[in-house]
Amino acid sequence: MDDITYLKKYYQGDLKEAISRLHSGQPVQYIVGNVDFYGNYIKVNENVLIPRFETEELVFKTYNYINKYFDKDVSIIDLGTGSGCIAITLKKLLPKARLEAIDISNEALNLAKENAEINKANINFYISNMLGSVNGAFDIIISNPPYIDYDEKIMDIVKNNEPSHALFASDKGLYFYKQILKKAHLNINKKALIAMEIGYKQGEDITKIAHKYFPQTMIRVEKDMQGRERFIFIFIGLSRI
Repeated sequence: MDDITYLKKYYQGDLKEAISRLHSGQPVQYIVGNVDFYGNYIKVNENVLIPRFETEELVFKTYNYINKYFDKDVSIIDLGTGSGCIAITLKKLLPKARLEAIDISNEALNLAKENAEINKANINFYISNMLGSVNGAFDIIISNPPYIDYDEKIMDIVKNNEPSHALFASDKGLYFYKQILKKAHLNINKKALIAMEIGYKQGEDITKIAHKYFPQTMIRVEKDMQGRERFIFIFIGLSRI
């Protein structure tokens, strides 16, 4: 579906104005004000990333691993929640799970809370810079952190509209992976899963980082539906996968 058709189908306001905004370079999702994520209604604005199909795949894969290796009352924390789409979807898929979600942006958290209310998902949201202010241990750490290198070229529509703090990371895009994996041992149970979306060229580097902090751990880098390495799963305390 092209953007004009999408606007005609979903936009409730002045269509002429919406098309003008589209031609000025604004993403159609921000103009409409919401997206469908895994069948859930998720409001979006310029304070949060627009959820992508790859992130739906991250949720799908993580959900399958949870069903295979963990109990239904699993504890999950979503790092850098943005719109709340990951945490909300997992809570709806796993009603007995305990969900916490953090973000460094108050504006993002306000929107995530609104989305949780819309979707009737009971989630504890609070401010934290990744694991910096997180207390307690979890079975699952999940995250789609900023991972684009500052020198990497991206589409203008993304660069000019979506929040830069949710897109870019220093150290060739690896900064937040290093921060998460360095501190993760303080916030995971003996049996745990760390699931993260990654840049399609980062699999080898992030695997090395993970092995540094979890040397005896099974690690999987998996591909998205386009055949690109896009996810990393770190299985802690599980000898057979």
